[in-house]
Amino acid sequence: MKNEKVDLKTLIGLMFIAYAFSILVRMIWVYQFKDTTAFYWLDELMINTNDGYIFASGAQYELFGFHADNPRLPAMWAHGTIFLTVLLAKITPFSLESIILYMPAVISSIVVVPIILIARLYNLTFWGFLSALLGSIAWSYYNRTMVGYYDSDMFSAMAPMFILYFLMKSSLDLKLKSALYAGLFITVYPFLYDQGKAIVFTMGMMYAFYLVFFIGKDKAFYQELFLHNRSQGFLSALKSFFYEKTDKIIYLSLILVFISLIPLALPSPYSYVVKVLVLLLIYFSLERLDLDTKILFMMALLSFVLFFFFGNVFSLLMSKIMSYVSTGTASEGLHFYGVKQTVREASAISFETFANRISGSQLGAIISMLGYVVLVFRKPAFLIALPLMGIGIFAIWGGLRFTVYSVPVFALSAIYLFWVIAEQIKDKRLAYAFLALATVLMIIPNINHIIGYKVPTVLNKTEVQDLDKLKAISNPKDYTLAWWDYGYPLWFYSNTNTLIDGGKHNNDNFIISTIMQSTSADLAVNLSRLAVETYVDSNYSIVANTLFNNGKKDQLNPNLFLSELDDSAYVLPKKTRDIYLYLPYRMLNIYPTVATFGNLDLITGKAKYQMKFYPMQVREEQNGLITFRNGVVFDTQKGILLLGKQKKRVKNFIITKNTWDYHVQLQSKFYHIDGEYAVVYLQSYGKFILMDLRTFNSTYVQMYMLEKYDKKLFDLVITSPYSKIYKLKK
Repeated sequence: MKNEKVDLKTLIGLMFIAYAFSILVRMIWVYQFKDTTAFYWLDELMINTNDGYIFASGAQYELFGFHADNPRLPAMWAHGTIFLTVLLAKITPFSLESIILYMPAVISSIVVVPIILIARLYNLTFWGFLSALLGSIAWSYYNRTMVGYYDSDMFSAMAPMFILYFLMKSSLDLKLKSALYAGLFITVYPFLYDQGKAIVFTMGMMYAFYLVFFIGKDKAFYQELFLHNRSQGFLSALKSFFYEKTDKIIYLSLILVFISLIPLALPSPYSYVVKVLVLLLIYFSLERLDLDTKILFMMALLSFVLFFFFGNVFSLLMSKIMSYVSTGTASEGLHFYGVKQTVREASAISFETFANRISGSQLGAIISMLGYVVLVFRKPAFLIALPLMGIGIFAIWGGLRFTVYSVPVFALSAIYLFWVIAEQIKDKRLAYAFLALATVLMIIPNINHIIGYKVPTVLNKTEVQDLDKLKAISNPKDYTLAWWDYGYPLWFYSNTNTLIDGGKHNNDNFIISTIMQSTSADLAVNLSRLAVETYVDSNYSIVANTLFNNGKKDQLNPNLFLSELDDSAYVLPKKTRDIYLYLPYRMLNIYPTVATFGNLDLITGKAKYQMKFYPMQVREEQNGLITFRNGVVFDTQKGILLLGKQKKRVKNFIITKNTWDYHVQLQSKFYHIDGEYAVVYLQSYGKFILMDLRTFNSTYVQMYMLEKYDKKLFDLVITSPYSKIYKLKK
């Protein structure tokens, strides 16, 4: 098969087809849930990622003035996601809810453009077209850019692919303008997706490596250099290598790229504007000046040193790696539980999971990796893409989130291997038929995954109604205490503030977890008030560190401090705002994880007690014996649990039922005074929970499941089948 040069009209047509394909595939999710009324709010499907609500809240502030008292609200000029959302809301007739729903699909599908353009660099546009079909909807990329996945991840692979395109174009056409375009994309990249800076840094360094050591330097060059080294000496050979045998355009290009990689200590958007102006000034200056190669080399070297130093490159790369490899408790001060120990996407994955995520199947991933090797041998400029390939493979150790960056390059590699095979087929029609069939076979497992990936919205309509009621009775300066999973949605729907959220889940997890599992109402309410007022008064510092003087010479004994809070007479700071406690039904399945953060002796780092909390569903019931799906048997007549070969006594068996006005009606049975367990049957949900007695007496179980609370300390202000919201009286 010969290289084909398609015209501009055909190129645009292929891009449009690939883009439309990417959008249509993402509409499968919309079609599947178009009639699910529980997923709608304000006549639109809600989004399906918790983190999206931080950007949506930022857009609310710019559009409607919400969240003015929220100290953690992101600024529009620091996040391209918010900026584009606000822009679209102002220039289009669509609602904010519609924009945040469809924007991920609209933006992320643009990835087809750089994929096709990269292939066009080699006059192989059809290879790029087929690669775009695969790369735009492959498993991991789809999961993080589907309709409703409103997050900065919509830029995660699309933006680096544009950078890769211009870096490769610069290395092939050796035009300074191409390097300028690469520099401009690198400059705006942090505005779109700040989390990927380490990847762009490594791409920049690989670009420099490729230009210096590969452009114009074949095997004969190095043989000559070696001979020159033997006869003239090492320093003379080095001088020859860098000054005499290197094209000026290489150093000119490196100067622009390295300058674009240097971060500026200026607030947004000034840092981006200044950087763009600096790049343009340098570009036009370099275009007009005829500088000696030696001077250009020194300028390139200086720009690299500045980039490496001010970009804090080594520390950034190592911190990114270690943050996903290391998951222990704090190394100094008190021993808090590390959140990454509970986050699945930051955990090591199997090769099968990696392969499925990145290509759709194990065979597909192997084909892609082989294809990349062939690609580098035939088209060495693809060495610049090595960081994108590498970060995907690192996902095996670092976790699922890293796979998304590699999907487009894996797609290009797989289809290229098919292209090489097709080149051996003499009949052109058969060759293209083989290419089409092979591509379809790569796409099918990804489409199957998409059809089966019926991810729900973050909240359902009833839950949002509860938060909307909270917004009506609360003040924007008030705080709602909840687990970090619900932080951003609480911002968006209730216009209240939180202590922890999807981006602030540090040592303060201990505070919320302790409140949730406390067996003392006094401790729960006192710690809530003290934590919120301390947070505000300390200029929004980490509360747990502030309260316990964590890591300081006068560090407090947290166990003793908490015991002091378990006193109704404890003197609290002056009340400056209302505080609400959010207890949702959906926290039930993750309650053991929530409790882990507070069930910790901060001095030793060891668990205070062995928690038992098992949501169970009935397999069969006969003659008073209930057999659950996990094998546990409950004798409701004798109050005995059969846990394998062990017999355990039950102290309390409680049946709850929601009334017409969504309060809880209880039926309780007492079995054994020395019982070790309690069993709660949530009749309205068809779910049993087996738990130890300490957990049974915790805030979450008593106040959410049983609706039992101290009316001197709390008011139940909102109740529904999905959540209970209490207002603190102190």
